[in-house]
Amino acid sequence: MTLSDASTRTSAPPTATSATAGAPVQPPAPPVSWAPRLWAILAVLCLVMFLDGLDVSMVGVALPSLGAELGLSTTALQWIVNGYVLGFGGLLLLGGRTADLLGRRRVFLVALAVFAVASLVGGLVDDPTLLIASRFVKGLAAAFTAPTAMSILTTTFKEGPSRNRALAIFSVFGASGYSSGLILGGLLTSAGWRWTFLMPVPFALLALVVGAALIPRQPRADTGGHDLFGAATLVSGMLLAVYTVVAAPARGWTDPLTVVSFVGAAALLAAFLVIEQKVPHPLVRLGVLRIGSIVRANLAIVALFGSYLSFQFMMTIFLQSILGWSPLKMALALLPAGVIVAIGSPFVGRLIDRFGTPRIIAAALASLSAGYVWFLIAGSDQPSYPVAVLPSVLLLGVGFALGFTSIMSQATEGVDDSEQGLASGLVQTSAQVGAALVLALTTALVTSGSHSATAVAGFHQFQPGLVLVTGVALVGLAITTWPLTRHALSPRH
Repeated sequence: MTLSDASTRTSAPPTATSATAGAPVQPPAPPVSWAPRLWAILAVLCLVMFLDGLDVSMVGVALPSLGAELGLSTTALQWIVNGYVLGFGGLLLLGGRTADLLGRRRVFLVALAVFAVASLVGGLVDDPTLLIASRFVKGLAAAFTAPTAMSILTTTFKEGPSRNRALAIFSVFGASGYSSGLILGGLLTSAGWRWTFLMPVPFALLALVVGAALIPRQPRADTGGHDLFGAATLVSGMLLAVYTVVAAPARGWTDPLTVVSFVGAAALLAAFLVIEQKVPHPLVRLGVLRIGSIVRANLAIVALFGSYLSFQFMMTIFLQSILGWSPLKMALALLPAGVIVAIGSPFVGRLIDRFGTPRIIAAALASLSAGYVWFLIAGSDQPSYPVAVLPSVLLLGVGFALGFTSIMSQATEGVDDSEQGLASGLVQTSAQVGAALVLALTTALVTSGSHSATAVAGFHQFQPGLVLVTGVALVGLAITTWPLTRHALSPRH
């Protein structure tokens, strides 16, 4: 029995009888009510999810200040973001599987402690290599906390209204973490870029202490194993692919080393797929990829995160380094998106109940695409905030609020409790790895012919990157709407 079973009210009003037939009338379902302990566990999980998402976007605001102080180019700066994203995305699947096998509480607490230590180190070091390394380690820790938090939630709260309510709250914090990172990052960077690295430390320690006290212990699984070779080939293949894309503009896309690197990355990823079919306990049970709704959810999250994170990266460099905006001014300019996500996300669950996840995901990607297209049309070397920036910010806020919750819901629907860690790890892996690849391509386009943030001429240099993120969002929209269109066009019987 889950904790929510014990904490949900089961009493109901006396059964009424029919005036005509005497048949009992079913009373309405009792409202979901949780004990304080269950609320506290949910609060810990939400805080960790918020920190995981926050760190992806918050540090991006500090990049111009960080680059100026440490003398880093735009290409080097993107590794501050991608170091975390690749560590996060590369081991998410192993993180989810480890939680299923070794016990969710144990894995969650150890990874959370590593996250706090890596955050502290990143805020104290001056060497760029150590800074990027701390970001990668922090991402590795998040790769275990994120899917473990999700699987703790889905196995703690009973399936049905209780779990749906918990997932809705959890998704609000996740979406708010990604969307509010720009705002908090701007505020903290005004006091110094190191605060964006140090801010998560006390909150991670708080979650660690409360989680250790409240999250119930779980026994080790009797069967199962770790797919270490699968994890190694996946991480190596993704790192090599992203590094090759980043280095290609300076080295040349047809340079022999570039070609060999691409071939090596493809070979590693192909080996990963082969390993998954051969090992007794694969990192990814490939059979789950035969479920169309789950595949489309994973592709949709690539479009959502890949385009959103890359657009954020470009806006950070453009508004601060090119237009000379302060971090605080940029934070206030982007505040409407965070407000929309925070206010709108709690209502997405009702929209899903009424319209279904595919339609809500389609609306989200359509809103994102419209935001990118508008900035492409209205943007300039001196853009008007009310005309060019604000409409895009509003559309992106709507798109992210609708998309995050609905995609996460669709990606875990109909999955057994024993594979919730796999399902949540898979969709979050798609988000982070997709974001890393799209960001690498975006950086390559923006820095083509120039390797210094200060050498970027103006808005026109960002246009190829904007075209790319728009295309990514539109492809995601097409994939999501295709089944809806096919169903609408099919003959009715």
